[in-house]
Amino acid sequence: MYSIEEFEKEKAKVMNYIMYKKRTIQEVKNKFQSTIQKDLLCDIIEYVKEAGYLNEKDYVKRAVNEFMALKTLSIREMQYKLYQKGVPKDLIEDYFYEHTDEMEEYEKASAQKIVGKKQATLENEEIRNYLMKKGYKERIIKEVLECKTY
Repeated sequence: MYSIEEFEKEKAKVMNYIMYKKRTIQEVKNKFQSTIQKDLLCDIIEYVKEAGYLNEKDYVKRAVNEFMALKTLSIREMQYKLYQKGVPKDLIEDYFYEHTDEMEEYEKASAQKIVGKKQATLENEEIRNYLMKKGYKERIIKEVLECKTY
């Protein structure tokens, strides 16, 4: 078992870590698993979750908005980045299902930006292969390449 002082001291470290940048539960576990005993870390994570500082549903929303604002990614790439952060698969799938139309519009615009950049140096088939490799949907690739202007 551990003391209240130890709990507060270790909780402060965890809070500093998650206040610097929003984190997932898995990121917190990975960071502190070797320095904080397991039962203490679990209790701290539970406390922080109940206090509202660790909310994976909110994390998904923030991360997706950040991806959309800063990058040109396919839906599949966004999902993969979230899986890598340890976000539960069902939360990711639920978010993308609830925002299907918005995500499809974003993916189409993202693909159009990529085509705009690549069309001067690559043939249609090369652009198509590039987009496929990045995880863009076949339907969106076809639509974007057919609408491409020279």
